[in-house]
This record gives sequence, C-alpha cells and structure tokens, in this order.
Amino acid sequence: MYKRVLLKISGEALGGENGVGIDPVMVEHVVSQIIEIHNRGVEVAVVMGGGNFWRGRQGTNMDRVTADHMGMLATIMNGLALQDAIEKKGVPSRLQTALSIPSVAEPFILRKALRHFEMGRIVLLACGTGNPYFSTDTGAALRAAEIGANALLMAKNVDAVYDSDPKKNPNAKKFEKISYLDVINLRLNHMDTTAITTCMENNIPIITFALGEKDSIIKAAMGDKIGTYIG
Repeated sequence: MYKRVLLKISGEALGGENGVGIDPVMVEHVVSQIIEIHNRGVEVAVVMGGGNFWRGRQGTNMDRVTADHMGMLATIMNGLALQDAIEKKGVPSRLQTALSIPSVAEPFILRKALRHFEMGRIVLLACGTGNPYFSTDTGAALRAAEIGANALLMAKNVDAVYDSDPKKNPNAKKFEKISYLDVINLRLNHMDTTAITTCMENNIPIITFALGEKDSIIKAAMGDKIGTYIG
C-alpha cells in the first residue's frame, strides 16, 4: 500500500461512454474508490483533465494560450463535481487551483495541501500547471513531485502500455513493467515525455491502468498487480 498517491483522471473518463459532460454513474464509480483508499489510510490527491468539456488543441483557429486557459477552466468544473460527490459521502475535501479563482476554490499552495493531508482531507488539484503549452499529464507529474507522492496513478481508457495501438493491432505487445527511458525511446506516446521525465528525475513510479476495470483505483493504490508499472 502506498502512503500517498496522486491519481490522474482524464476528463473524458468522467464523461462516461460518450466522453462528454459529467456522467453521474462514472463520478460515483470514481469517488467510491477514492473514498475507499482514503479510508484505508492512503493520502489521496487527484488531478483532473478537462477533455469532456474542452481541450486546448480543439482551438485550431484560436490563440494557443487562450485555448489552453479554456481547458484549465474545464478542469475546475470536473473538480467541483468530484468535490461535491465526495463531501456528500461525508468525507472532507479541498479543491485547489493553479489559476486564482478564490470565490470557487483556494489557490494551490503546497503547505496548505500538505496540511489538508494532515487533517484527513482529499485534495483535488485543478488547472494543471497553470501554464499554457503543458498537458494535465505534466501537471499531474509536477504535483506528484511537489507533494512527495509515492506513486502516480494514471487512470486511462486503455488497460496498460502497449508497443502499438491495441485497438488497431490485435497483436500489440502489452508491457507489465517498463522503464521510463524505454517509454520515451520507443515513442509509445502513452503520456507526455515531460511527465515521464519529471517522474524519472524524482523517482516516482507510474502505474497506468484502465479506469473502467472493477476496483482498478483501489488495486493500484494497494500495490496490487494491475496495468503497467513504469519505473
């Protein structure tokens, strides 16, 4: 069991089968597992993507900085949805944002985030790094390093890292364990190179797995064999 984890959830995952908007069934699926590992003594921080509402790369005719800021705002909506669902189950949480929106959430301050762990709260982290040109994968890796997470849990739509797209290639090779450098050198495109190198430089293992699998978040946080271990 890891003492402290950072869980990265894509926005599309929260959108359910269509990957759009917020699916209450998927939110319940995610939140019930987050609370379960919290109750088992794991300190949990969660980084949300915003792709169920907007991705920066959708703004093909827009200024890139503007488009990326719109994506950051989308992650706040997902964070508020998770916070509401968590607290309706009687578990305290705090939503922190890399962009300052004090009437909605508190700004990300590392010492406050660590204090929330001490107080038994789940910490939700929105807006990625707060800077354009960086993905939420990179934001998750950065926050994992800052809070001293023992592992970065990457909940994806695919169940592991493969040497090619398993949807297109039925003979794609699945990796149960792979090094950071091999992910980069083989150009597996499973997550951003910046995110991989950040974890490598800070000795943070990455466990990537399918969010839709039963109890997958719990299994990953408990150190059970699941998905692919990158380290």
